[in-house]
Amino acid sequence: MKNKLRLLPPLVVLLALLAAGWGLVHYESEYLWKVQELNLFLDTPTFFRQQMVTSGWLLTWLGCWFTEFFYHPWLGVSLLCVLWGLVVVVAWRAFRVSIGWAAVLLIPVAMLLLTDVELGYWVYYLKLRGHFFAATLGTLLALLAVWLFRVLPRLSWLRAAFVLLSTAVLYPLAGFYGLMATLLMGVLVWRLEGLRLADRVVTSVAAVLAIVVVPLVCYRYVFSETNLINIYWTGLPLFVFDQEFAAYYIPYYILVVFFLVLAATYGWGVSRREPRFALWHLGVQAVLVAGLVVGVCHFWYRDYNFHKELRMQQCVEQTDWEGVLAEARNTVDEPTRAIVMMKNLALFRLGRQGDEMYHYRTGAKASDTPIPLNMTQVVGRSIYYNYGQLNFCYRWCLEDGVEFGWRAEYLKYLVRCSLLNGEDRVAKKYIDLLRHTRYHREWADRYARFLGRGEALKSEKEFEQIFHLMNPEDKLNSDNGMVEYYLMNQFIDKGNDDPVYQEQTLLSALWHKDIQMFWGTFFHYARLHPTGHMPTHYQEAAYLYGHLENEVDVSGMPFDPQVVKNYEDFMALAQRCRGMSEERMRPVFYPQFGKTFYYEYFLIRNQKLY
Repeated sequence: MKNKLRLLPPLVVLLALLAAGWGLVHYESEYLWKVQELNLFLDTPTFFRQQMVTSGWLLTWLGCWFTEFFYHPWLGVSLLCVLWGLVVVVAWRAFRVSIGWAAVLLIPVAMLLLTDVELGYWVYYLKLRGHFFAATLGTLLALLAVWLFRVLPRLSWLRAAFVLLSTAVLYPLAGFYGLMATLLMGVLVWRLEGLRLADRVVTSVAAVLAIVVVPLVCYRYVFSETNLINIYWTGLPLFVFDQEFAAYYIPYYILVVFFLVLAATYGWGVSRREPRFALWHLGVQAVLVAGLVVGVCHFWYRDYNFHKELRMQQCVEQTDWEGVLAEARNTVDEPTRAIVMMKNLALFRLGRQGDEMYHYRTGAKASDTPIPLNMTQVVGRSIYYNYGQLNFCYRWCLEDGVEFGWRAEYLKYLVRCSLLNGEDRVAKKYIDLLRHTRYHREWADRYARFLGRGEALKSEKEFEQIFHLMNPEDKLNSDNGMVEYYLMNQFIDKGNDDPVYQEQTLLSALWHKDIQMFWGTFFHYARLHPTGHMPTHYQEAAYLYGHLENEVDVSGMPFDPQVVKNYEDFMALAQRCRGMSEERMRPVFYPQFGKTFYYEYFLIRNQKLY
């Protein structure tokens, strides 16, 4: 019976890996999609050589390759879980952990999982390529080195030589993780049996010298793009944005400390025969597993708006505008401005913004992140592209590519912008790059058919409305990272007689809540649309402004009866609520008037833009 109980911890490990994989696929599919969109792996010698400019290059190269498979979330997660399983097996062999205590090896797996799921908005700003797999691959390489070190023959010079050689090999390949392996070997040598004191001392001294000297030598003679201050941390992400956010390094600290403890306690309580397995062993490990589950769930980043933004971005990428609206319609929290902007974009592309813009919950909730977030990195490229601001889309793709590394998403928008600008040779360059990827080559082939089409592109459904909004002036100025504010001012300043463009000018006037600005754009819209139904929100604004200032006679305008009734009912309720603060009035007014411009004008004020 007790022998059978010993098999429970390995079974728990297997079940834990399956549960982690299920959680990633079930809860983070849109996150994994975004991770692979913000990744780039090219099957070219040039791309391979480009990774070899800093230590840890093998982790970034392999990490980018593995990340590609998140295109199918189940496949990428399966590979990740297999690697975690290998980490458990190799750690078990390297440190001779009793099989009855195998569940303790879930600690490094939990930390590796947290390095991926605690990021949130950092996913847009991390400069370490292949981050999602880098820590797992680095840890696995380090443990393999330690395992090999442990099983070496008991020759007096061999272990010291191995420490020096393995550091010289692993540091260029795995950066920090190569140094971690050296540190573990320097500790483990004091726990191995049958070694002389001199051998232990020499090996430990060799480990210390290797940790100090090898990175300096590589910095001086091998790698050209490593800062001196970072030579001991290559292969780790840098959580720095005007300041260092040290809390994100905690899983890495725990990872190192855990393996140091295993090395320092190697052989404790372990003989050549497996120790007897008692029921209290099972109880202790059950408490450990429960604690890990609670800890991982607590630190797993699960911000509602973050995941809502990701789902909407995926719909935008697929031009699924109804999908965008379905996500915007189903909200349980105040939305961020990114959500509001994508909702307005979808309504614009469907031609329903003037009738439905206020039918969705509005807001400007700050993103749940400690970093000073800019919308340019989150949705800026997509918004600028779809509103015809191609220079700004192109500019942010290039700047972010230089700053954070080239990504598939950037190349896709560079292709689109180049095509719409008539720059076919430039577009072909980016298309050819995407053809060297595993899962984006089909996308590249689809857009390659637009090369050489010229004016015919204007008849393509995907591009038609964008052409109406393109600025004929080929210039670029500053948006200060405030996408929505820049766009609203751009459309007001550059109004023209194109009906699609002019409607955005009118919508910008509504956004500004500027009465004089509104009347000019409203009458311009009416002249360009002499027939057909005037959209509801434009009627509401005209009726409201006409009665607020009485400078424009609106008595002869054909307003819908519901527009008039909503105004009269709104003002009647406002009289009854006189003296109440806006905060108290909002829940009173919202059920009846939340879908009107009246509510927007009076009760939505001073929203911060990000």
